[in-house]
Amino acid sequence: MIIMAPENIKIIGTAHVSKESIDEVKEAIIINQPDVVAVELDMNRYQNMMAEKNGQEKPDVNIRDIIKGDKLSIFLVSMFLSYMQRKIGDDLGVKPGSEMIAAIETAEEIGAKVALIDRDISVTLKRALNKMSFIEKAKFVFGIITSFFSKDEIEDVESIKDGDTLTEVMEYFKEMSPKAYSVLVSERDAYMANMLQNVEGENVVVVVGAGHKKGITEYMEHPGKIPPIEELITINKSRVPVGKLILFSIPVIFVLIFALALIKGINIQTSLLNFILITGSFSFLGCILSGSKVYSAITAFIVAPLTTIHPLLAAGWFSGIVEAKVRNISMDDAVNITKTESIRELWGNNLFRVLLVVVGTNIGASIGLFLTIPNVIFPLFYKIFGF
Repeated sequence: MIIMAPENIKIIGTAHVSKESIDEVKEAIIINQPDVVAVELDMNRYQNMMAEKNGQEKPDVNIRDIIKGDKLSIFLVSMFLSYMQRKIGDDLGVKPGSEMIAAIETAEEIGAKVALIDRDISVTLKRALNKMSFIEKAKFVFGIITSFFSKDEIEDVESIKDGDTLTEVMEYFKEMSPKAYSVLVSERDAYMANMLQNVEGENVVVVVGAGHKKGITEYMEHPGKIPPIEELITINKSRVPVGKLILFSIPVIFVLIFALALIKGINIQTSLLNFILITGSFSFLGCILSGSKVYSAITAFIVAPLTTIHPLLAAGWFSGIVEAKVRNISMDDAVNITKTESIRELWGNNLFRVLLVVVGTNIGASIGLFLTIPNVIFPLFYKIFGF
């Protein structure tokens, strides 16, 4: 491992949406003539940024990947961060990430290598979500909604550079979830310091958000404090909470109740019909109230009875996929969702409408499932045990 001496590194702390930062980055690289320019980017963000810069055709959105599992949560967090960054950038007249592009272009001009030192964004977001409690996640969703009503503008760019990177966003996370904030900022300080240890060059200019400069500097001055890279990239599976255990146990209980009734010779046709009608109807209602097309709502009705008793399936996945096909989701929808300025504009975004259908369908199906407990399961239970 190469231990980079602090004197061989010049760290430029930037505001990601500052015109002054762009000029500062260019000037620092030209004056210092580094062997390597290290930037606060991971490979995915680098590729997306360069593709956008070069006007390359955007790939189609894989809606199935977005709406399934924890990827929906990651997408929403990423969307919120991008939205807030763009919002600040619009106030200041600078496109987010412009200083990183400037650093890469200037490095190429002087023949310096470019090193990507940031952690993969998906790893960062997964680790952050794992640190958040249910209440914190609920507050986060509320924050996304209220952000579209906020008219605050950034007047002093130096207020961003003096604080944490993307201060307006990071401070929100710090108040909402200190543990998630630590993942987004402190852990990345350690990760980038770790990556810098492996940069081969006698003269290195590092371009990072202002909030990372202090942390990275401290780690580079005391390399013994840098945690192993494995600790910073491992995504630990959180322990299953009691609430999730209860949710997973409900379908099992339902199946057992129906099976016992069948074994005892009890007529379960009426109970099954009620179960199908209740779960299907509320799933249909949740879907249609979310602004879905009729085809999506019908799909929700059909799949709800099965998905509600299958812990690894969700009715919203199926209605969402149908809605996406009807609305012809494109990559432009994914890009434009962070550019909306109001609830009305957000409502006009096809991808947002699909996500809303997914959530609405799942809420409706969940309500229907719990309503079957007093209306279907309890009466059947009483018959089985002779109450």
